[in-house]
Amino acid sequence: MDKLRRALSGDDASEDQGFATQLGEATSLSWSTRIQGFIICFILGFVFSIIGSLFLALPGKGLVLFAMFYTIGNLTSMASTLFLMGPWKQLKKMFNETRYIATILVVVFMVLTLVSGLHWHKTGLTVLLCICQFLSMTWYSISYIPYARDMVKKTVTTFVA
Repeated sequence: MDKLRRALSGDDASEDQGFATQLGEATSLSWSTRIQGFIICFILGFVFSIIGSLFLALPGKGLVLFAMFYTIGNLTSMASTLFLMGPWKQLKKMFNETRYIATILVVVFMVLTLVSGLHWHKTGLTVLLCICQFLSMTWYSISYIPYARDMVKKTVTTFVA
């Protein structure tokens, strides 16, 4: 169980024990509280995204609410992992060499979704950007599962080729 907890929290014995790490460990939450925070945040993110999708059917301000709630849902889901790893480790992992492009794409599509829905008021573009946001968030999320990206690439090339 301890090995699983270390893997999920991102603890690495080889990482330097700097000031930020020591501070994070000194003020850390218990493991059960971290799991509860993760689950609550993840579920809230999912609920916000579903509510946002329902707002798309509303006339008038439905597009604005859709863009806001869908993006807030993804941000909340992404923030749920802060409970498992802690903020500093999460930021380091988000921008390491294997996932910095996915992280940047997620943020860019979130911003473009909000701009399209709140400023440009383009329904088709906003929906397209939400789909891109979903796909980039999925690609970012599977980067935390060993060999998952390779499996997805092989599956896609099998169906496309």
